[in-house]
Amino acid sequence: MTSPLVDQARRQTLGDLPRRTAQRVPDKLAVVDGDVRLTFAELDAVVDRTAAAIHAHGLAPGDKLALLCHNSWQFVVLNFACARAGVVLVPINFMLGADEVAFILDRSGSTAFVVEDGLLPVAEDALGAATSGTVMTRAVVRLGGGDVPEGWADLQDWLDHEGTPYDVVLGDDDPVRMMFTSGTESRPKGALLSSRSLMWQYVSCALDGQMSADDVELHTLPLYHCAQLDCFLGVDVYLGATSIILPAPDPGAILRAIAEHRVTKFFAPPTIWIGLLRHPDFDTADLSSLRKGYYGASPMPVAVLEEMSRRLPDVDLWNFYGQTEMSPLATILGPDEQLTHPGSAGRAALNVETRIVDDQDRPVPAGTVGEIAHRSPHATLGYYLDKDKTAEAFRGGWFHSGDLGYLDDGGRLYVVDRKKDMIKSGGENVASREVEEAIYLLDGVAEVAVFGVDHPRWVEAVAAVVVPKPGAALTPDAVIEHTRSVLAGFKTPKYVVVVDALPKNPSGKILKRELRAEHADLAAADG
Repeated sequence: MTSPLVDQARRQTLGDLPRRTAQRVPDKLAVVDGDVRLTFAELDAVVDRTAAAIHAHGLAPGDKLALLCHNSWQFVVLNFACARAGVVLVPINFMLGADEVAFILDRSGSTAFVVEDGLLPVAEDALGAATSGTVMTRAVVRLGGGDVPEGWADLQDWLDHEGTPYDVVLGDDDPVRMMFTSGTESRPKGALLSSRSLMWQYVSCALDGQMSADDVELHTLPLYHCAQLDCFLGVDVYLGATSIILPAPDPGAILRAIAEHRVTKFFAPPTIWIGLLRHPDFDTADLSSLRKGYYGASPMPVAVLEEMSRRLPDVDLWNFYGQTEMSPLATILGPDEQLTHPGSAGRAALNVETRIVDDQDRPVPAGTVGEIAHRSPHATLGYYLDKDKTAEAFRGGWFHSGDLGYLDDGGRLYVVDRKKDMIKSGGENVASREVEEAIYLLDGVAEVAVFGVDHPRWVEAVAAVVVPKPGAALTPDAVIEHTRSVLAGFKTPKYVVVVDALPKNPSGKILKRELRAEHADLAAADG
């Protein structure tokens, strides 16, 4: 056992990173967001002020702060300031509806809520729908420059706070983040991440992804996602690289930003890369600075990989595979195997051990499909307030991903199915069961099966096959309209088919594989 002073001297937490990088390269450009340009010294200073403000507003170590906001330099500051104050940050998907946001507020027990001004209507409705009543501190990020409503503080006052710096002593495995992840359940689970989880993941990303302090990275995917926030932005701050922030992944804006800022490194799911290739300005844009490209969230079509190699010959590509519970990196396919092993998720990352197991959790030989399982310090501390789900996921001392795949003779992973029936549309996770339960709320629905179908733009699109009750007159438009009224837009089925019966096996289980095969061409008209 070590003493508290030894523990304090040996600490390595998320909140330490801006300070340590500022001590190495104080004058280097850290973050660019529109007209805002912060050096690492300036970033560390505003993180210090904001951490002190968080403490001054009554938040104690272990409390939860929910954040509903588009990409911005303020998001970056809050990510590190919460960790420095010992407060657990709870990023929320800004595309969720009020009821979905209310669930996260209740489930997380958040006592503070920071909201972008443009999302205040959703936030107010969510607070009205929340039942826990725990949110006491509220602040507005004035990205739109509007007035601060009564009952809310101005986040700018936190950023400008003049007070004693507040820096708590955290253990490596004290939680600093709660990321809500969708699964087969109708409601998402809160995965707790610690500094140890994140820091070891940063090391894996940096070394296997060949990242360096010389990188200039463009961040356009939502920072509420682990992928953009922790595979890329966190690593950039750790290494001392420069981060360019855009509010959204607009292809035209991306092309302009790469040229303007001489961007060397960029991550996006396949849908965004496809959007760039199809943009009318792609061939005339100055992309000569770009050297490193990363993709994930869903497989890259082989034809697109081949096209990228022709049209971006100087850009090396990496495929990052993982999930929120792995902080999120698990495996990587490097540049030298993109075209020789297309569709592979690569090998286990530096600090990860991956294997495939059968239904009895026994390892299976190469080429055999089973569940993908990992051992790694990347792994979550568990699901908040859900010991049963945590025990199930970590049975046998391995984290069970819920994805199905196999390893080839070279140790490369191929993901072949989603045990949890997860649909990944445009890089967003959609749990099929959540959509099914929403559709079941519609009068006249007897049975429904939701699954993903190939889509030329979104890679996967949500599809639903519905069986009406006898005498009920259901239409696809009615199902879509109803679903949109209770779920976020990206979860709403793009295609609905009304049928008389669903295919089932002898035990009554719906055969989604047959449905996927039968309806594989639903998106053909959108090609």
